[in-house]
Amino acid sequence: MGSNDSRIEYRIASLVHSHFNALPQRCKPTIRPNGTPEWIPLSGIVLVTSKTPANIFKGEDTAEESLTCVALATGAKCLSSSQIHLCQGLVLHDSHAEILALRAFNRWLLEECKSMLTHSQELSSRDKEGIGCQLRNDGNGQISPFLEWRVSRLESTSAIPGNHAKELLWPPFKLKENIRIWMYCTCAPCGDASMELCMAAQDDPTPWDVRALDDAATEIESDLTKGLLDGRAHFSVLGAVRRKPSRADAEPTLSKSCSDKLAAKQITSLLSFPASLLIAPSPNAYLANLILPEDEISQVACERSFGNGQTGRLRELNGRKWQDFGASARLDSYYAFFPFTVRSLPMEQLSALWHFSKSKDAGLPASKSSNKSAVWTAASSFGAKPAYTSFRQKQSTGRASKSIPKTFPTNIIETILNGVKQGYRITSPDARKASALSRAKMCELLCDIVKLLPEVSVGYYQSKDGCPVNENEASRKRLDDRSEMGERFAHLKECVVSSPTYFLMKRNAEGARLLHLRKQALEDVRQTLGNWIENRGDEQWTLGPAKDKNV
Repeated sequence: MGSNDSRIEYRIASLVHSHFNALPQRCKPTIRPNGTPEWIPLSGIVLVTSKTPANIFKGEDTAEESLTCVALATGAKCLSSSQIHLCQGLVLHDSHAEILALRAFNRWLLEECKSMLTHSQELSSRDKEGIGCQLRNDGNGQISPFLEWRVSRLESTSAIPGNHAKELLWPPFKLKENIRIWMYCTCAPCGDASMELCMAAQDDPTPWDVRALDDAATEIESDLTKGLLDGRAHFSVLGAVRRKPSRADAEPTLSKSCSDKLAAKQITSLLSFPASLLIAPSPNAYLANLILPEDEISQVACERSFGNGQTGRLRELNGRKWQDFGASARLDSYYAFFPFTVRSLPMEQLSALWHFSKSKDAGLPASKSSNKSAVWTAASSFGAKPAYTSFRQKQSTGRASKSIPKTFPTNIIETILNGVKQGYRITSPDARKASALSRAKMCELLCDIVKLLPEVSVGYYQSKDGCPVNENEASRKRLDDRSEMGERFAHLKECVVSSPTYFLMKRNAEGARLLHLRKQALEDVRQTLGNWIENRGDEQWTLGPAKDKNV
């Protein structure tokens, strides 16, 4: 492999594979009793951190960069549309590796938010002055290398020169500016980005006549999907939203392909609904780069599916921004079209790293996709053992993985089967079946975090030397007058804590202008893509601890 070992693509892939290799055997594909080997796709999220925000855009493979794998997943299955009404927020609809990895990343982000709040409260409880939650982003109070508070600095009217207060903004968190998000996958995303690969794999590789979606709509439309294409049918119709691929005799699904979901994330960021209530959609909350094996890349397909060029299916959204105006307008919080770059990993490196690829050699036994998925997330930053970080200068001149340990600080390890934890069934009345990535568990964590948030008027005054000082009531009242932010925090707590159902929580959040920009951006991207059919039926379930749910 030689010098390719030092490239950032290999370093990231090697880091993800090392984390997968450390998982228990129950999380991995196996050889079936009849001798058939199993294959499975793997996806991971790695945060690339530079010492300063400016350096993150100057280049890669620099000595100052550090890599942290925070989430990974395997999987190749999804639920049929007829099963969605059984989920009640406890069952994962889509267990493809890419989607599970994104959900795991959002789970890790929420845990990181909770970690920061918990630690801030611990600092506050030790503060003799009793001034409240310490909203510090400096070395004394900042405990996350990845997230920070969104605060505005307000000059104090105190007689003590140089005193200032910090007001918490909404959303209260953001990713640090020196971070970029990379994703690594062992397979091309299903759907539009892999259509040319599917064509090339046919017995007759003769190019197909390519038709636009509108020209073929009457032929492919059905009563169920109303234009949502099968994952492995109508290969000549390019640029279309597709269902997850499945066997011809399988019950249909309305889960959109990974290509379509990743394309939409270029507009709405990688932040899911719960995370968007807490973390600002800053430019570095979007996926920066996607690493794929070189044989899994069709440049034409990727440019069409994800690009902003002349063939890109989202090109009409170039230059669009979805942002607040007036007092709420912030340079670090808006939605826009941020296309990611597709990067390649040489096949010889993939072969050395990954032994669970789908067999393409006619001389080898045919492999079958594994029915189970694995999910892993890193430990939060505030803990006995925070997430493992790989530093370039610590790596040897040989294989980059030599300096990577065999075990890693972990928060979640799960094995998923049919959308629930292994050992349970979809129809089981036991709510313990729910994955930590399920809607119910994510909303439960969101509620815990929102209850920990300080009142918006809670700030702290500090002198030039950083020591907190008291301030008179009149000045504190001026902090409370930031009515717009105060209203949003009040609405946030009301929506999350008081809404009786998941459906109403989302609707109330949009109505309270907490997620109105995200909703508009999502509607616009779906309209641009054309034939997006929503996967409805799992919204009207009661919020509250998962253990209290009756299925």
